[in-house]
Amino acid sequence: MTFTMRSLVLLAAVAAAACGRTEPASSSPPSTAASTATAAASSTVASADTAYRDEIEQFRRGLETKLTSDTGWLTIAGLSLLTKRETTCGSDATNDIVLPGATPAHVGTFVLAKNGHISVTLQPGMQLTLLDGKPFHGGEVKTDGQGPPDRLVLGDVQLWVHQSGDRPAVRIRDKNNALRKTFTGRKWYPVDTKYRVDATFVPYATPKAVRIANLLGDTDTMMTPGQVTFTLNGKEHRMMAVTDDDDLWFIFRDRTSGETTYPAARFLYTPMPKDGKVVLDFNRAENPPCAFNPYATCPLPPQENRLQVPVEAGEKFQPH
Repeated sequence: MTFTMRSLVLLAAVAAAACGRTEPASSSPPSTAASTATAAASSTVASADTAYRDEIEQFRRGLETKLTSDTGWLTIAGLSLLTKRETTCGSDATNDIVLPGATPAHVGTFVLAKNGHISVTLQPGMQLTLLDGKPFHGGEVKTDGQGPPDRLVLGDVQLWVHQSGDRPAVRIRDKNNALRKTFTGRKWYPVDTKYRVDATFVPYATPKAVRIANLLGDTDTMMTPGQVTFTLNGKEHRMMAVTDDDDLWFIFRDRTSGETTYPAARFLYTPMPKDGKVVLDFNRAENPPCAFNPYATCPLPPQENRLQVPVEAGEKFQPH
């Protein structure tokens, strides 16, 4: 075989080997495909995180709108305990309960009967209406301890009987209250997803009646269906829930109380348990009404709801 023939044979062998190779796929290299999937997953997580933060911000704006409304806690202008049989009210300084200046000088008298019932005797010629628009000429009134109270309306001012434990008091609402005019807004921690925690609901065999102390030193009776257990900041915790309409209500305190949050307590509401589980979102923890108004009678947290960790989430507090 000549040199030329050997060369041709070698060339043919090389060509045959080349024809037997597998060509690379036309799609992106594996590293590129993985990067694309990771980017898509990150985008989904970021989108969900943004949606969650928007939800919390909307919730917080709703609380502020409610607080500053015509029926918000900033309109409460007074609270006077009914400690004697007859208590007079009106804008004149000689009354037992002095009402805002736009009201009549002498409106009438709250009368406390021995059986605890309360009635109102109006001054001659005084004409009042109740909140539902019905005329009120005097007589027995229903307190907020019996459900929605009878509210006496005098223009922008309302009066009704509030029950603080066993003690009745007259609560005053004034749409022109100074607190409403000087309010500078609610203050919050930045939203932090680590403070949205799963909890296990541990129900009692039957709901229990519990006695909860309030800021006035009175005691209110509430119903508790059970407790929740959860892990927060590396520690196991337990809190008692009380019922509030269709929600669970947690009255709690933590290591930020009196530092960056309201000293007495904060409130957290959650939907009723589902399959034995509850989500405690402390980004929704809010100040009680007494953080904004000295005439509120807020409950204090039971001992098991005094968390021994800082909860740096939810609403902050700065004295007014």
